[in-house]
Amino acid sequence: MVIPQPVVAAVIIPFVLWRVYQRIKRLVVRQHSQAWRHWVGVLLFPLLLVVLGVLAAAHPLSLAAMAGGVAIGVVLGLIGLQRTVYERIGSDFYYTPSAHIGILVSLLFIGRLLYRGYEFYVANVARPDDFANSPLTLLVFGILAGYYCSYAAGILRWRRRASLAA
Repeated sequence: MVIPQPVVAAVIIPFVLWRVYQRIKRLVVRQHSQAWRHWVGVLLFPLLLVVLGVLAAAHPLSLAAMAGGVAIGVVLGLIGLQRTVYERIGSDFYYTPSAHIGILVSLLFIGRLLYRGYEFYVANVARPDDFANSPLTLLVFGILAGYYCSYAAGILRWRRRASLAA
């Protein structure tokens, strides 16, 4: 059974918009720091970068774009960590991220995903296996991965220092 593309889009688009709203809402409020979540970011994003790097191995421009995106993302993550408000209340850790940087990175990635979805579902000019061939897509994913990985690692470092200081 083949599901028509408009039906797929009608199901996926509201879900994506809801996730965008949830992500942006989380970026502007104080958050309870949970170490396991930060470890997921520290471990998952490098793994995804390796997988995409292997898929893009035949495309040097795509690999270079992804590497450049990672470098940009790490710099943004470090700037974001400097602008983060850290709090420790008893044995609990809280942080309020720099909303501007997190929102920028998230919207950049979501915008690229929506455009790729448009290319695939509406314009029929993209194939699913084109993802690792697109320098722009890998640049944007590199920014996202570099940002969230470096940010999560920075939060884990802060938690460790704060625990040792107590």
